[in-house]
Amino acid sequence: MSVNKNITNETPKKAALYVRVSTSYQADKDSLPMQRQELIAYAKLMFGIEDYVIFEDAGYSGKNTDRPEFQNMMRRVRAGEFTHLLCWKIDRVSRNLLDFASMYQELKDLGVTFVSKNEQFDTSTAIGEAMLKIILVFAELERNMTSERVTATMLSRAQNGLWNGGRVHYGYDYDKESKTHSINEHEALVVHKMADLYEEHKSLLVVSRILNEEGCRTRAGNEWSPVTICTILSNPFYTGRYRYNHYKFPGVRIEKAPSEWIVIPDHHQRILSDDQFEKINRILRTNSRLQRKPGQQHTSQNTHIFGGLLYCGTCGCQYVSTPSRMQASGYRPSKYACPNLRKTKTCNTKSVSDPVIGEFIINYVLNMMHARRDFSKIHNPSDLQDALLKGGTFEDVDRIGKDGLDSCFNMFTTTPLEGKRFRKPKTVNTIDPELKRLRAEKRKTERALDRLMNMYLYDDNPIGEKDFIIRKQALDDYLKEINESLGMIDRGHGIETISDENFIKRASYFIMGKELADKDYIYFKKLAMDIDSEILRDFFHEIIDSIIMEGSNVREIVFKNGLSHIFFYKNKKEPGA
Repeated sequence: MSVNKNITNETPKKAALYVRVSTSYQADKDSLPMQRQELIAYAKLMFGIEDYVIFEDAGYSGKNTDRPEFQNMMRRVRAGEFTHLLCWKIDRVSRNLLDFASMYQELKDLGVTFVSKNEQFDTSTAIGEAMLKIILVFAELERNMTSERVTATMLSRAQNGLWNGGRVHYGYDYDKESKTHSINEHEALVVHKMADLYEEHKSLLVVSRILNEEGCRTRAGNEWSPVTICTILSNPFYTGRYRYNHYKFPGVRIEKAPSEWIVIPDHHQRILSDDQFEKINRILRTNSRLQRKPGQQHTSQNTHIFGGLLYCGTCGCQYVSTPSRMQASGYRPSKYACPNLRKTKTCNTKSVSDPVIGEFIINYVLNMMHARRDFSKIHNPSDLQDALLKGGTFEDVDRIGKDGLDSCFNMFTTTPLEGKRFRKPKTVNTIDPELKRLRAEKRKTERALDRLMNMYLYDDNPIGEKDFIIRKQALDDYLKEINESLGMIDRGHGIETISDENFIKRASYFIMGKELADKDYIYFKKLAMDIDSEILRDFFHEIIDSIIMEGSNVREIVFKNGLSHIFFYKNKKEPGA
């Protein structure tokens, strides 16, 4: 730990006085002024300190140390400005044992005395240091016991048939005064219809497609998805049963053991009969593609190497990733397809698998490395194009777009071509306004969830359990809608830029590694079986921003350094023509 100067006995005494309250209500009343006055008086009376600086964080939780004035204070403490750090009460600094222990060790290394006025001790003495650690242990114990009491209260409410709040199920309305559920006739008809359709077709995808084609929409006005339909058809709430304590964590669909569930029969009016519900769920369980319901943990994870990189050149949607069948060799590739191909049939682009896309991408990057290594033999962009399209994988490619080719040549050469640096295509640096808005909304919602959890678990005046559940469910639902929109939005988005040299280095470290150093051509399937798929995924995501597909052909590769290479194929219509 680096500091600018050490605290010595000759150093003039100067104190950092830290005050904090968790809510704006407290800040508006007497808590902050009271803390300030008492700390100033205490510093003068007990330590003779006249030189002090007050740091105030109003409306911030003590769960962690991510508070602006606290961080500002610690920066100045590290600079050697203070000899003492005073707080009114120890939990004003932190309610987290690990955070406080880390801060205290740092103060100790810096020679700064920590003093808690309310607990009447300072860490310049051995007994003060011991008392500090004991108090921290009990502070964390109290917080954990509070959380347990809240959980016990909610379980008791559920056992008594009281609804603990959350999102009102589709098909129902909720009366806050009578605290009862009633059937929403219009939505209940849609639930009946999806149940009947699933019995008939035994396919969630077909049901979602029929409902969407008929103009049926969710309560939020969105199209129906197979996941949403599965969630409704597998929920016993629609048979009049209230099930609570089903999942291990709120919003995370990991089931607890059935013995821990609380199930209240005849809690409200049913929409589906028991017979139909059981029949539907037998089909769901026996359907080989639905043995694991959406959201449940998979027993094995499949790494989609190009997941998140591929976009449809026809409609602009980001491809979805699914695992293909296991091959006899033990290799299990991923398959990528435009979501509109299956969901709405508004796009007819072909799906593509790892070996097809991987063979093209890995050998194109390999050719780039070879071209960079042997650039002394390349005299113009035409020579560079021949080098980049070397190999049977590129026999159907007629040429590379001029802008991207010239930019690549300019990147490789020490003297810019024709004395000018080629500008990168404008499309690379544009940010879709809607995507930018959605990303901002996602960050805002995630921060709101974090603040809500802090208010519930750690605030001096925590919000009620019911209010917490309702607000958290609303935020979870909104975040889910944002994530779904982000997955379907047009590909125009911001790019993390890296320098040309770093781009070449990052790719070279991988391609010219021990396994691939002398390769002239790479068979992607063999590479994928020899090297961990996580490594391959990290490599491609490190150097590539996006890949635009046109059927099973790569139409464009946008690299992280700003290069955009467009490929024109023989006997095919040129992109944008």
